[in-house]
Amino acid sequence: MYMKIKRLMDIILSFIGLIILSPILLILVTAIKLDSKGPVLFKQKRVGINKAHFNILKFRTMRIDTPNDTPTHLLTNPEQYITKMGKFLRKTSLDEIPQILNIFVGQMSVIGPRPALWNQYDLIAERDKYGANDVSPGLTGWAQINGRDELAIEIKAKLDGEYVKKIGLWMDIKCFIGTIVSVVKGDGVVEGGTGALSKAVSKMKSKEMENKYGDPK
Repeated sequence: MYMKIKRLMDIILSFIGLIILSPILLILVTAIKLDSKGPVLFKQKRVGINKAHFNILKFRTMRIDTPNDTPTHLLTNPEQYITKMGKFLRKTSLDEIPQILNIFVGQMSVIGPRPALWNQYDLIAERDKYGANDVSPGLTGWAQINGRDELAIEIKAKLDGEYVKKIGLWMDIKCFIGTIVSVVKGDGVVEGGTGALSKAVSKMKSKEMENKYGDPK
């Protein structure tokens, strides 16, 4: 029953979001066009519910000569591909706003495991262990407010599994509020990607997660 209610809330929230955020969307579109050559939106094949593929929408944050279907953390010196506007969009997570359309049409949910790239086989396999591929992926989720890019794949999958196990209104509220806090603080964003921890503070966070969820090694 909750999953039906969750879908209804997704439709309502995404519709309201599109209306309220339309002025911001217009400003961002203009800024992206002025900053670099290329399309405003970036489409990328991702893994949805039951491992069905769909095209996720994002504001383009990288140059048009960036290798396709390659996670940022697998690029050599990813900073060289990120545009000036892209750095701001990634830091504030505003590049994710177009996914409101993915939510509205039913390909995603507001809250859920972040959709893996179609070729992130290691992450997909780990999520299979916890049933995390059997729910709609989300704009944000439990793993995102507990480490985001800082987490090793094994720990991220465990957190996604914990979300699936505890899925419900209260869990979604905690993820929603936690996301707002994380975005304001800029937590967990590491250019260089999944499992790449930055400086001493990031290492301390990783150690705390390992103590709670086990050493990924």
